[in-house]
Amino acid sequence: MEFNLSTFVLEIINFLILIWILQRLFYKPLLEVITKRKQFIDQSLSDAKNLQQQAEQQCSRYENRQKLWEQEKQAAIAALHRQLEAERKAHLDKLNADLEQERQKANVVLSKQRHELQQQAEKQALRNGAKFAGMLLQQSAGCELEARLFTLLIDNLTTLPEACKLCLTMFGTKKSVPVKITSAYPLPIEMRQQLEQKLDALINSQINFQYHQDKALIAGLRMDIGAWVLNANLQHELTGFAEIANEPE
Repeated sequence: MEFNLSTFVLEIINFLILIWILQRLFYKPLLEVITKRKQFIDQSLSDAKNLQQQAEQQCSRYENRQKLWEQEKQAAIAALHRQLEAERKAHLDKLNADLEQERQKANVVLSKQRHELQQQAEKQALRNGAKFAGMLLQQSAGCELEARLFTLLIDNLTTLPEACKLCLTMFGTKKSVPVKITSAYPLPIEMRQQLEQKLDALINSQINFQYHQDKALIAGLRMDIGAWVLNANLQHELTGFAEIANEPE
């Protein structure tokens, strides 16, 4: 095969033209596509990296929020426990106070009941004592006891308080003063005279003496001078004794 310079030159020219055509029509668009693809890939990688960073930040914020929520939950539970404990303690204190108040009320009621029972027992004892004393005095009363009560009455007339003497003196302004003398036993003449002398000395007026007998007095005397009554008898003393037993506290 012979070397042909013109053919070689033409081949070289064709090759250069081919390279230019390829570069112009193929390589350049391909490089542009590759460049754009690379830019797209780089942008995608950058976006993915940004998304990953954002996801990591979101995950970090979520973890922090989870920790914060956990702390808040623990704090809320602790606060709830403290509140429940405080309410439990308040209810317990109120219950103890109510129980103490009810206990005090019960003690007061019990003390009152005991006091009432004691009073009733004391009154019953006084009534029984009065009844027994009445029975005993009725069996043992006699003229001798009445004579001693008469002597006691005479002595009391001598030592009357000033107010009583003034009351008797005021009867002296009347023309006649009725004096009713009641005794359990008939009064001897000597006792009547002694009593009349004492009353004449106290009342400066005419006295109308009226003598009566009443066995209910048991022993002793009762004098009615107008509205003024002077008792020196066992019935009056026993009545007073019974009234003390029956009087309200």
